[in-house]
Order: sequence, then C-alpha cells, then structure tokens
Amino acid sequence: MVNKNKTILVTGCAGFIGSNFVPYFLEKYIDYDIVNLDLLTYAGDLNNLNDIKDANRHTFVEGDIKDRKLVENIFSKYDIRGVIHFAAESHVDNSIKNPGVFIETNVNGTFTLLDVAYKYWMNKPFEYKKEYEGCRFHHISTDEVYGTLGKEGLFTEETPYAPNSPYSASKAGSDMVVRSYHHTYGMHTVITNCSNNYVPKQHDEKLIPTIIRKALNNEIIPIYGDGENIRDWLYVLDHCKGIDLVYHTGKSGEVYNIGGRNERNNNYIVNKICEILDEKEPKDESYKSLITYVEDRAGHDRRYAIDATKIENELGWKADENFESGILKTIEWYLNKYK
Repeated sequence: MVNKNKTILVTGCAGFIGSNFVPYFLEKYIDYDIVNLDLLTYAGDLNNLNDIKDANRHTFVEGDIKDRKLVENIFSKYDIRGVIHFAAESHVDNSIKNPGVFIETNVNGTFTLLDVAYKYWMNKPFEYKKEYEGCRFHHISTDEVYGTLGKEGLFTEETPYAPNSPYSASKAGSDMVVRSYHHTYGMHTVITNCSNNYVPKQHDEKLIPTIIRKALNNEIIPIYGDGENIRDWLYVLDHCKGIDLVYHTGKSGEVYNIGGRNERNNNYIVNKICEILDEKEPKDESYKSLITYVEDRAGHDRRYAIDATKIENELGWKADENFESGILKTIEWYLNKYK
C-alpha cells in the first residue's frame, strides 16, 4: 500500500540519472514512497532498477508524460505530493536527426506534468489547497541551455539562455514553462541545471561508455573534431545529492546550477581512459592507437563550465568526487558490464 503522506512522482527513472537517484533516495528517506513513470524508450531500461525491484516503496508505471489522462490518474490514485522530473529526450545527435520528438517530449511533456500538478494541488493562482501546501515541482535541466563559453568564464544562474541544438532548445523551452508556472500561478517550482554526468547506468551512446566499449572491442574510438571540446564532469551520485538538497531546501522559484568543477576536454578523457585500460586490461598495443578523429557534430558547443557557488554557499552542497577518482570507479563499473 502506498504511503499517502509522502508519495512523490519521479519521471524517467529507468534512465541514467534517475535510476541512480531512486535507490539513493529510497535508502535515505524511509518515509517516502516513489511512483516512477517512464516510457521505456531506448534510453530507459528496467534492468537499471534491478537493485530496487523488490522495494515495496517503489511503484513503476510504464507510460508517457504527455499522456494527460494517465498523469491525472497517477496523481489521484497515489495522491502525489511532489514531482521530480527527470524524463527527457537527451541525446544531442538524435535531436539533430529528429528534433520534433524533443519538442514534443521535453516541452509538451513538461507542460502536461506541470498543468496536472497545478490543478491537483491548487485552487487558483497563488492559492494551494490546504492539504497540499508546500508541494513542489523540481525540474531537472542542463547546462546546455546556456549555449557555449569561450576560454574563460563560467555559467551562472544569471547567464542568458542561448541554446544551440534542438535538444538544448527544447530543454530551454521546458525551463521557461516551469518558470512561468511559478510566476503566473505561484507554484512552488525549482530548476537545477547540471553539467555532464557520468558513471553507473549511463547509456552506451554517451562519450565515456563509448570510449570504454570501443576500446574493449578493439574498435576505433571516434572523437569529434579536434577533441578540444571541454565539459564540466559531474559524478552522478554527487548530482543526486544536489537534487535532494534543492528539492528539500531550495528556495521556491529559484534555479540552482550543479557542476563538478572538473573541466576536461575530450582528448584528456579519451587518453586517461586508455591509460587506465592499458593497466587494467593490457594488450600488445596501447588502446590509444584506436583513437580516431571524425567529422565534428553540427553546432557542437566548444566549452561548458558551471559555477556551483550558489548551491555550495546557500545549501551546503559539494562534490565528493573529482574526475580522477570518479573515472576509476566508472571504468570498474563498465569492465563488469562489458566483459
């Protein structure tokens, strides 16, 4: 039986970040139940939830966040008291090939969730129903909404949005819809914009698992352009801790940037992974011989880097892992998966 006092809806949690978040959250908070809504597209995998398959405080629902009737039924059946919204189409290359899907899921899906929550929790703008005061909608976004940086500077919560791909444009659009529900209707919303996450359960198409998988299969390791594109890398469990803090203690209507302060370019990453694999799984020739530079992605942003000062100072968050410690854990996890 679902606990009617603290039941929250999480979306997209058969995917990478969400499937790390749910076990973390259930273990930390024994007074929460979670309803997990996921469409199980190519990015979602029920195997990602094997470690909580017997958890009696986790209910999985297969379905689409755009399905308003389904979302309304979930709210009424489980008496939803909060939303943490991970679900999104997120692969940039796929957004270039098929942008319409990204607009539908990321913008329209987010709108559906927000609007159902508003009508379930509130009587009218700025008036919550008495039993739902404090119910909150937490939207998970990305640093890609800010566009690209030059050699200097960091993204802050005040950086103007300048998305450069259909994916980042769709996420920017969803962020704006969330913002509007706070300012127009008085809904308690928070937004977190994170830097590049990595390690357990990440989709095979992403950079780090691609490097490891290709190396172990003795296939060419494709690196876009000149390999000098820079990202700020965030260990996924550090991100989960940040989401937890913002959901519980962040100020309503605010945006919080979560970044690992671990800027690395793709050349560093691929060479570091190859060096570790040379030690752990040596072969006659270094894995570095497999590195191959390929045509750059269309509209490929040059550099992302997040200033996490706000969440550090206001909420007391800090990243526990640096890239060098996190990448060792990452490689160990993928060696167990791919071997």
